[in-house]
Amino acid sequence: MKITIKFGSCAWFASIFDTTTGHLIKEALPLKGRVSRWGDEIYFSIPVDAPLEVNATAFVSKGSLGYWPTGKAFCIFFGPTPLSIGSEIRAASAVNIFGQVDGDLDGLGSVEDGAEVIVAEA
Repeated sequence: MKITIKFGSCAWFASIFDTTTGHLIKEALPLKGRVSRWGDEIYFSIPVDAPLEVNATAFVSKGSLGYWPTGKAFCIFFGPTPLSIGSEIRAASAVNIFGQVDGDLDGLGSVEDGAEVIVAEA
């Protein structure tokens, strides 16, 4: 399934994977929230309660969409976080990877704390 992630007039397309968490995210769409920044990670709380999946990991790839069960948060990873060593991308703790931003990630770094985000089916 394809989704759009919008911050003001900027939008990115992403794919949601066929996983348990991916299905829960799809069912909750559309989502709206106010973002927080943690290094090159954007995250916001969502009304989804998913358990940690067997393949959950704290080490993610650029453009990964993750669900952080600890904070019930939708996370977008696009670069190093305060826990990263070198160029690795490391979440605060394990996340369920449920999707991937499609294409260019330019502009995500300009999204500020408190910005409104809307996630909807594309």
